[in-house]
Amino acid sequence: MGARVVGDAVGVGAARRIALGAQGFGGRPAAGRGDVRRVRKAVGRAGVLQVDSVNVLCRSHYLPVFARAGDYARTTLDRMSWGEPRELFEYFWGHKAALLPLSYYPLLKYRMQAAERQVWDAKLDPDVTAPWSVVVGMQRLTAERPGFVDEVLARVTEQGPISAGEASPDGVRRKRSEPDPDPSTGRMWNWQDAKIAIEYLFCTGRVTIAGRRNFERLYDLTERVLPADVLARPALDPADARRELVRIAARGLGIATARDLCGAGTGHYPLPTATAREVIGELVDSAELIPVQVEGITQQSYRWHESDDRPVDARALLSPFDPLIWNRDRTHHLFDFFYRISIYTPAPQRIHGYYVLPFLLGDRLVARVDLKSDRSTSTLLVPSLTSEPNAPAFTQPLADELRLLAKWLGLTHIRVTATSPAAVPLAQTLKG
Repeated sequence: MGARVVGDAVGVGAARRIALGAQGFGGRPAAGRGDVRRVRKAVGRAGVLQVDSVNVLCRSHYLPVFARAGDYARTTLDRMSWGEPRELFEYFWGHKAALLPLSYYPLLKYRMQAAERQVWDAKLDPDVTAPWSVVVGMQRLTAERPGFVDEVLARVTEQGPISAGEASPDGVRRKRSEPDPDPSTGRMWNWQDAKIAIEYLFCTGRVTIAGRRNFERLYDLTERVLPADVLARPALDPADARRELVRIAARGLGIATARDLCGAGTGHYPLPTATAREVIGELVDSAELIPVQVEGITQQSYRWHESDDRPVDARALLSPFDPLIWNRDRTHHLFDFFYRISIYTPAPQRIHGYYVLPFLLGDRLVARVDLKSDRSTSTLLVPSLTSEPNAPAFTQPLADELRLLAKWLGLTHIRVTATSPAAVPLAQTLKG
């Protein structure tokens, strides 16, 4: 038998409102273009912006800010991420490549130090955050090309900011063996030795992302990119850093189970099971996490002590990578919304479309909207639209949101090619 669930009962509707409020969805964004303060506030509430290369609608890291701040200049987020004065930096949040507030940097130094001291022919340190291609690639490079990482670092020092392809000291490219490719080259991306080495240096914090060229990462020495006062802050003791990272996760989730907070593969900030149990226990003892029982969830849940249950009047299209819906099981529990991303699903097997955004209205996810930017014709396309069972009327709010989205993306037209029952009135409303 599992451990007994304790704490006050919380209805699933209340839990949903708490989660939405924690993520900055208390009300609809005000009209007008968002300024730096609004963007900064939206990023703070989201907590983290996952970076993904898919650009069928727009880059995913822009969308959570739009969902929370409304119409804003994407150049504002670009400047905060890769310009001056810089307010965000790129690293891994859990195992997700992400843009993070600079205040997180000292909290992640212990993970960078773990990668720095890693012995690559031994068991992987659980504090190392690295793509699997880096792990297996460094195991091979350590044996086959000792000193190669230092050569790549010297090239960055001399020529940075540079791309991974430009970082190769000898220009040699390995061929992928078929039919069983070397896993360190990647199966979707061809990770050459210089890419492996520079990503390892990125994991250790010795280099960072200085900017993007056609969305390709440009690497440079961290001390030439991030503010000196941020780099001067000492690394926290690992126990203190983990505790603060779980605090950030709890604040951003509002109400969550231990698996939601820091479970491997499911958590907002994953930690080893024993470590997660210890950190959560400490936050319960300090009354920062309050044990509760959420309707329909059999695991012990915890409520962040400053979270509120307030009415939610939201209207937003959510990126598949939005922190609100990262954890698909949690999304299912709180919203009764079974959601999986479809971009890696073969076309004949897709049910709702390719790049499907859940539509949030009030405190419910009421529809699934497949969207695409046809930049050649300046058109926002709606190839598929699926209403959720028993969803309230959403045609007019969705039309309004699509108009705002098209304007924000600089697209002149909206065309609904979907033919579902929900799509017909949407097309008529948009024409009107």
